[in-house]
Amino acid sequence: MALFFILLLCLISIVTTLLMVFFSGKMIPYTDANGQVQPDSLSEKFWIPINGVEMGMIIKTRDQTRPVLLFIHGGPGMPEYWLNESHPSHLEELFTVVWWDQRGAGLSYSAAIPPETMTTEQMVADTISVTKYLCQRFQKEKIYLMAHSFGTYIGIQAAARAPELYRAYIGVAQSVNLALSEELAYEFMLNFYANDKKNREQLKKAPYGTAAYERIRDRVMHEAGIGTTHTMYSVVTGIFLAVMKNREYMLKEKFQIWQGKAFSKRSMLNEEFRQANLSDLVTRLEIPVIFFSGVYDYTVNYHLSEIYLEEIKAPKKHFYLFEDSAHSPIFEEPEAVLAILKDLIH
Repeated sequence: MALFFILLLCLISIVTTLLMVFFSGKMIPYTDANGQVQPDSLSEKFWIPINGVEMGMIIKTRDQTRPVLLFIHGGPGMPEYWLNESHPSHLEELFTVVWWDQRGAGLSYSAAIPPETMTTEQMVADTISVTKYLCQRFQKEKIYLMAHSFGTYIGIQAAARAPELYRAYIGVAQSVNLALSEELAYEFMLNFYANDKKNREQLKKAPYGTAAYERIRDRVMHEAGIGTTHTMYSVVTGIFLAVMKNREYMLKEKFQIWQGKAFSKRSMLNEEFRQANLSDLVTRLEIPVIFFSGVYDYTVNYHLSEIYLEEIKAPKKHFYLFEDSAHSPIFEEPEAVLAILKDLIH
């Protein structure tokens, strides 16, 4: 047994060294056919103080004159820029895309962040502050706001509170009532695994809402094709290894992703999100609203998102259902998404 742990530690050390050697964490620029950096492009990772916390973000665009799009990631506490390497969204073809890591997450993680600041109210205020910074930096009167999964809980409240800052709100896998959505996912999986004795028994022994269920949730959802993407069947290869292999994160920044995820999960913010029903919180938006959902998404049940959009009062609104997607249409069907967004900005 001692030999096993020694060998394991050696393997971890070797892998860690290789990751540090081959992945410097430098941003990859946009270059032309001759290898020259495109003059109006931007590929930048940086930190700025936002409401008392140093927050990190990545900006990618082929042309800085394009409309600015602020992306609010899911989780809570799980940045999504890393997913672009295996599942390119190509959003930078239309926008100057800002992949902001929220308070306590990824590039913005710090053990010094007071846990009591990890609240819905603070996250909404942070979103608005980041938006104002981007408007000033890129000399835009308004920007586009796109949010995904947990991020939609924050994003739609920011859009409702400060509509003068946004041209439109785009909710990807728009959350509404997490408790009900999770209950529906559990029932779906019991049926899905009807002929899989092992997984079905594990689910029956770990009812929805228990700690035992939380321990197996991500694995069984991904194996059923209803997780991050419809074809991502393993959390280990699809998420953990994808993060660790990403070329634009330093090793420290990769570890921060997992530290931030754990920190956010323990926060008051997570409890507020799990108990919230957005139907009671946001019923009107003064800007155009678009929802993108995947037909295989049970992480956020698309039926609930569609019903919620019907209830929202807005000058323009549209629900798009993607037939080959689960939880992440922007990464699963990027061409279809870009066609819709192109019409939106023109």
